[in-house]
Amino acid sequence: MIPKGLPVATRNPRHEPSLMNTSADDILVAELERSPPAAAAADDAPDLAIEATGLTKVYGKPGGKRARGAQALKSIDLAVPRGSFFGLLGPNGAGKSTFINILAGLVNKTEGTARVWGHDIDRAPRLARASIGVVPQELNIDAFFTPREAVEFQAGLYGVPKRKRRTDEVLAAVGLGDKADVYSRTLSGGMRRRLLVAKAMVHRPPVLILDEPTAGVDIELRQQLWSHVRALNEAGTTIVLTTHYLEEAEQLCDTIAIINHGEVVACERTETLLQRLDWKGLTMTMAEELDEAPATLRPYNPELRPFRRLALHYKPSEATIAEVLAAVQAAGITLVDLTTEESDLEDVFVALTQPPAG
Repeated sequence: MIPKGLPVATRNPRHEPSLMNTSADDILVAELERSPPAAAAADDAPDLAIEATGLTKVYGKPGGKRARGAQALKSIDLAVPRGSFFGLLGPNGAGKSTFINILAGLVNKTEGTARVWGHDIDRAPRLARASIGVVPQELNIDAFFTPREAVEFQAGLYGVPKRKRRTDEVLAAVGLGDKADVYSRTLSGGMRRRLLVAKAMVHRPPVLILDEPTAGVDIELRQQLWSHVRALNEAGTTIVLTTHYLEEAEQLCDTIAIINHGEVVACERTETLLQRLDWKGLTMTMAEELDEAPATLRPYNPELRPFRRLALHYKPSEATIAEVLAAVQAAGITLVDLTTEESDLEDVFVALTQPPAG
């Protein structure tokens, strides 16, 4: 049942709706039919799912209550390739949410341009917004709606015809099929988070933005969520992920951008980004106990550790592991066990976003 006071969109099958005698929903439906934002339309799909050029956001106005100068984005350039699993990382307050909200039409940019699936957010705002699905950080769910009602209502907002809605499929995909008809207020935090994902998927957007989607989700449900998101990505949906779980981003994302203080400080393929820190480590368990590390190993910054362990650190650009092990053998050390250490995304993230100590 449609609540009283809400406009009901009607279609005239004989001609396209005009701006004078149709509702906003009619206009959106007509635009989507002329230029559907479906990821499946690969022949007409743009090379870049998201493209931002010189994007700037300055909060506040001269003479206003909030002094002008709170610059959230500083003329950033960012390109998200079509079909990628893109990580957008940064500390709290770095500008990630501002960037997402500009794309979604929730925040007005100050300068620059942005396109979503080839649609300029200023010149074709409806098509741009219809091409994107956003899973927000906040749990913005009506407590008195069932998951089925919430998804159906969301589909209606996007103008999805009833015959094309796939409510049961979407709810089953996020593990809420058996909770479709219970009040949302009875769902756990993790289930509510998954309901947000379902709402973002109702109109089959070619671009899906996940803003901290696994916050408060247990391990099993997190794995289930990522399994479905991977399937979406493999089917052609471009995924943009923001998360503070850096191990997730390292495992899932093929490309990662890091924003700090409103600026893009890195945007590279994940494997390239991980190679930024020229550092590797070896931790060896020795057969003998040493009082001090041999002098011949000083170039590798030796560190004696409990339980007959010796840690060495070296730069792969200056030495190979074979050279390090040869130096260990020349020092007369007998190895019992050996483990290696490499820099991970957390190391790179800290190096790029935190000022050096001292």
